[in-house]
Formats: sequence, structure tokens, C-alpha cells
Amino acid sequence: MTGGARPPPIILSKIEELGFHVCHIYGLTETYGPATWCLRKPDWDSLPLGEQVKLKARQGLKHFGMEEVDVKDPITMESVKCDGKSIGEIMFKGNTVMSGYFKDLRATQEAFVKGWFRSGDLGVKHQDGYIEVKDRLKDIIISGGENISTIEVETVIYSHPGVLEVAVVARPDDHWGQTPCAFVKLKEGVHVDAQEIIQYCRDHMPHYTAPRTVIFEDLPRNSTGKVQKFVLMKKVERLGSLS
Repeated sequence: MTGGARPPPIILSKIEELGFHVCHIYGLTETYGPATWCLRKPDWDSLPLGEQVKLKARQGLKHFGMEEVDVKDPITMESVKCDGKSIGEIMFKGNTVMSGYFKDLRATQEAFVKGWFRSGDLGVKHQDGYIEVKDRLKDIIISGGENISTIEVETVIYSHPGVLEVAVVARPDDHWGQTPCAFVKLKEGVHVDAQEIIQYCRDHMPHYTAPRTVIFEDLPRNSTGKVQKFVLMKKVERLGSLS
């Protein structure tokens, strides 16, 4: 079982090759831990491994203790279409959802709307009802008016054979507003330069989504192993605009 951060499909693939079946769970402190789980379907076993791990990397269906989980338009509160493309905010309802933030009425009011807890995660809903996180609302990169998912950029970079770890954040840009900046840790003994990572991304995704800055260093993590993106954001703020 894995949780805490969305597992890149390439990592799941390597674990599956070792003979392990991985179950992905998703939740927040505010939902008392796991709120969804990616229930494995038997017919997935007949699919190519690459397709299997993409399905298993999704956040899945509501967990037993959760009353409702949905992906909604945060303005209209209408459920998004189950097309895997329409993006909304993932929201929860149930008795395992917190009653509020301690002595912070304003934050509590902002977190809830019409009885739904707003997770701050953007996601889609697929035809089979499984949800998939696309990015944190605060992490999404807006470059030239286009939304870029840091998770999708990270997934592509993770597939590079020389990359061990990666985290992508927004770098301020005077012309584009923001551009993707990738912090990369390479595997031991591997020598790759920034331009090779950028070109690899351009070969595997739309050019405008590829990072324009690549920095090689260890990633800062908290006590539970999560990458501290706010530390990386402060670093890119000091770098200033690339344009």
C-alpha cells in the first residue's frame, strides 16, 4: 500500500516487476487519512504493464469510511463529466471529515462549501468512476494562459532512465507569467545535463509544458518523506525571471 504522494507510474512498474501488487490510497489530514483507494480490477491483469500502472496510479474510489467523494466545479458545484479530461476540485463529505480548523473560523469557512470539504487538489473523473489527481491548486503552473500540471511533467521526467527523483515548481517569468522549473536528482554514476532533460520532455509532451530550467540537487523532504515544494519555490523566487 502506498500513500502520501502520487506514485509515478514508472515507480509502480518497477515494483510490480518485483512481484508486488501495490494499492494506492489517497487522503488528507482533514479526512483522517485514507479517503479513496485504487481498487484493483481483475481484468487489468490482461493489459500491458504500462497500461496497468497508469490505472493503478489513479486515486480511485471512495474508501469505506467516506460518505461521498466527487470532483466538482468549485464555482457551480456541479460534478464534472466522467471523461478523464474535465478538471474540477476533489471534494469530500462524511463523518471522517474534520469539523473545522482549531480556533480558525475563517479557514474553516473557506474549506467548506455547501457541506463539502474542498481538498485543494485538482482532478478528473474517468468513465469507470475512478478519480485522478492532476495537481495541487496552489502548484498548478500558468504559462502564457495555459495550465501546466506539475505532476504530469514530473511523470515524464521520472521516465528518463537516468533520473532518480524529480520535483517541478513554477518559476516566475516576466513574459510568460510562469514557466516550469525541474529539480532533479540523478541516479548514481549517471551524467546528464539540463538540455538533455529539457529535450527529453519536448520529445514526450507538448513543448510549452517542458521545463525551461533544470537544477540538479537533492530534494528537501519532511519527516514523512514528502518533498517540501515550498522550499523549492523560495529558491526559484530568488532566481527571478528567465525571460
